[in-house]
Amino acid sequence: MLLSDVIEGLTGYKIEAPQSISQVVIDSREAGPGSLFVALPGEQTDGHHYVAHAFQNGASAAITDRPVPAVPPSQTIEAVHFDPTQPLPAGPVCLQVDHSLAGLQALARFWRQKFQPRVIGVTGSVGKSTTKELLWNVLATRFNTLKSEGNYNNEIGLPLTLLKLNETHERVVLEMGMYDLGEIKLLCQLAQPQIGVVTIVGPVHLERLGTIERIAQAKAELVQALPSDGVAILNYDDERVRQMAALTQARVMTYGLSPQADLWGDQVVSAGLEGVRFVFHYGGEEIHAKIPMLGRHSVHTALRAALVGLVEGLAWEDIISGLQSLPRSAQLRLVSVKGPNQSTILDDTYNASPPSTLAALNLLDDLSATKKIAVLGEMMELGSYEEEGHRKVGCRAADVVDQLIVIGPLTRYIVAEAKACGLAEDQILELDSNQAAIAYLRQTLAPGNLVLIKASLSRRMGEIVAALSVQNGETQ
Repeated sequence: MLLSDVIEGLTGYKIEAPQSISQVVIDSREAGPGSLFVALPGEQTDGHHYVAHAFQNGASAAITDRPVPAVPPSQTIEAVHFDPTQPLPAGPVCLQVDHSLAGLQALARFWRQKFQPRVIGVTGSVGKSTTKELLWNVLATRFNTLKSEGNYNNEIGLPLTLLKLNETHERVVLEMGMYDLGEIKLLCQLAQPQIGVVTIVGPVHLERLGTIERIAQAKAELVQALPSDGVAILNYDDERVRQMAALTQARVMTYGLSPQADLWGDQVVSAGLEGVRFVFHYGGEEIHAKIPMLGRHSVHTALRAALVGLVEGLAWEDIISGLQSLPRSAQLRLVSVKGPNQSTILDDTYNASPPSTLAALNLLDDLSATKKIAVLGEMMELGSYEEEGHRKVGCRAADVVDQLIVIGPLTRYIVAEAKACGLAEDQILELDSNQAAIAYLRQTLAPGNLVLIKASLSRRMGEIVAALSVQNGETQ
């Protein structure tokens, strides 16, 4: 990207400005020589306060939406009044637009249109990030593939990913999250996906959207945005996702555990901490596979990644290779770590919803252990489903665990239902902090114990895993 590209993306004018843009950043501490800094207002601070810092670090330009006192007016260009006949200021320049976030998005849309990669969008209430990672792993066996990093799945992160595009990229895998209606539609306008993958529709962000039907409506914006020559990859086993077939002009292909799906799996056998075995069925073929992902629910993740691979023309050999070589770090949920006294910890603290917590408990049920312990925290943003969702988890926990440890006020529903479903009072421990759980587990964990730790990310229960994980023979 050149500075001329930035100016054209923001103003529509083509000019000569051959300075190279090395990267686009929203944190002035990450700015380096030749970077473009986008000054975004935030909840805690405002990026406009750090424009001068970005310039000190070598940034050659910044996108702002108001004058910056530390930058002379002579170095500021108002996009709406841009005069292509005037020379650019010497030194770093502020490009002032009406709204800096809209400017970032406009630049990303402009840059995306310069290239012709196949873009795959992934959305759903659960499993987006792991699906994105596995999809990248499969597609990268043949194609130069760009993916959104971390949780760059929103109106800021997705444009930043698109701005990393270059002429060598053949495929792009983008996670698409949302909090409200219209947000995925915006992301699709920027990314222009040809393939849309939908995982499941569940009661995540119900507090914001109000009903599960509105969540389904928001997720369906991805398939509605696909072109007529695109492909919608839908979960046949989720009725709300399956119904999205009627909302898209794209070709529909389905995956699931039902023989009615285009690609389906059966003979699912948990291999414990080694992964899961199952059989793919597609067009009369049967392909036996073992993937190093924990939990039977991982089969759905593998099915959607494989189906995208098939749509993109990959051979089964490439698909299986991609599925089996997923780095441990790419499985964001359900990773096992060594705990104190030869115990094992199942770290599932990335996030939590009723479906994902039930899936984690199902994995715990599949595994062998001298004692099975679940440390569960609150699941947030469930709205009207708050009590029911926690109670469902409590009843399943009663069937699986030898001991239930809970943290947080909302877990009272887990406890109440666990007792109603038969878990004895002396098998339940209610604590008021992560530190209390750390102290208790350090004292009580024994060889062969298996501990599942799970809650919404905001509950910070990763602190428990970090404190208990054994590295070089000692806990931290």
